[in-house]
Amino acid sequence: VQLQASGGGLVQPGGSLRLSCAASGFRFDYYAIGWFRQAPGKEREGVACLSESDDSTYYVDSVKGRFTGSRDRAKNMVYLQMNNLKPEDTAVYYCAASRSWGCPPYSYEYWGQGTQVTVSS
Repeated sequence: VQLQASGGGLVQPGGSLRLSCAASGFRFDYYAIGWFRQAPGKEREGVACLSESDDSTYYVDSVKGRFTGSRDRAKNMVYLQMNNLKPEDTAVYYCAASRSWGCPPYSYEYWGQGTQVTVSS
């Protein structure tokens, strides 16, 4: 099982980034995919979690209207489009896979390495 997140970087407030997550080694269509983030000194939190069935997506309140999660089943890829970024979005972002849809980190079995997102002027 492999999940590989990429696309992080340094961006100014108000800017945009698109994170990508490449999945391999498991039945991608059967798994919910979540995006999580962890800032220094804070707990890991679910940001956007896509269901395994119809790609219904849960968003944490702080990113609603700014972040959009999507899945390309043909390519086994998941994306997180992040617009109007704020300094408080600064964190390491992870993608993860779970057999059941939800967004608490403990329910996810497989994790990729993180990608750093820094929002600063």
